[in-house]
Amino acid sequence: MNVPDTGQPPRQPDRQMERQVDPRVLEMLVCPLTKTRLSLSQDRRELISQVARLAFPIRQGVPLLSLDEARELSEDETGQLLARRPSSP
Repeated sequence: MNVPDTGQPPRQPDRQMERQVDPRVLEMLVCPLTKTRLSLSQDRRELISQVARLAFPIRQGVPLLSLDEARELSEDETGQLLARRPSSP
């Protein structure tokens, strides 16, 4: 399919209009490596596996749970995640 050239740069997606992952779906997703629960990082738009120290991207509301798509979390990122976890009573 050919798209006509309008002479204008391609329109960037509006961050407000990006689809979000349904919270009910998030409750069912687990890390493909460790099978542990994933947490949502709103600022990074990723699902985080703290056990595997991996971040899986979310693109257009679709979590990409492939190890090929994941990125390793740095020591700093891992430390920040652990610092934010609520302590057990």
